[in-house]
Amino acid sequence: MKLTVNTFVTLDGVMQGPGGAEEDPTGGFTQGGWLVPYVDEGFGQVVDQWFAAGDAVLLGRTTYDLMSAFWPLVTDPENATATALNDRQKYVVSHSLTDPGWQNTTVLTGDVVESVRALKEELGEGELQVHGSAQLAATLHEAGLVDEYRLLVFPVCVGPGKRLFREQAPPVGFEVVDSRSTEAGVTHLVLRPTAFRSGVVGIEDGRETV
Repeated sequence: MKLTVNTFVTLDGVMQGPGGAEEDPTGGFTQGGWLVPYVDEGFGQVVDQWFAAGDAVLLGRTTYDLMSAFWPLVTDPENATATALNDRQKYVVSHSLTDPGWQNTTVLTGDVVESVRALKEELGEGELQVHGSAQLAATLHEAGLVDEYRLLVFPVCVGPGKRLFREQAPPVGFEVVDSRSTEAGVTHLVLRPTAFRSGVVGIEDGRETV
């Protein structure tokens, strides 16, 4: 099964607390809510497209707790995000959750990387989507299990916070599959990982060469 990471990031790469200060104050993070001023129709269209492409959802515990407290309360049948999250099969990575209250939820325990690798093989066709879940997404990135990244990059910097691409992550290149911007200035990038490449800039016969 294709594994995708679908997430919001700041220009300096932070994923933490996009929707509000109370979402995730871990580590003393106080800049939550940085996404809100840039939400417009274009933003909504991109997110709807994300969920339209998915078949199942994979979440870390923090994101699962946030979503399970909010989305079951949204019963509007026109809300594509609510419909997808409430109706589809969900998997949550946790060593302590034993009785998830959100319907269609399966708890994954044990080694995260091996559990997700096995899940990808077990599910077969379709798309398994990670939403948010900074620690989980970073771990899967570093393990090379992500097939595609869909990032909404917001024109704001917030300083320290949880990041998708951590310092210990291995070098990797990306093929840009799609790129566009909303009227509010948010950039949507669809990326597929490729081998990391490098080169040398030099001078030959008085001309710059690459």
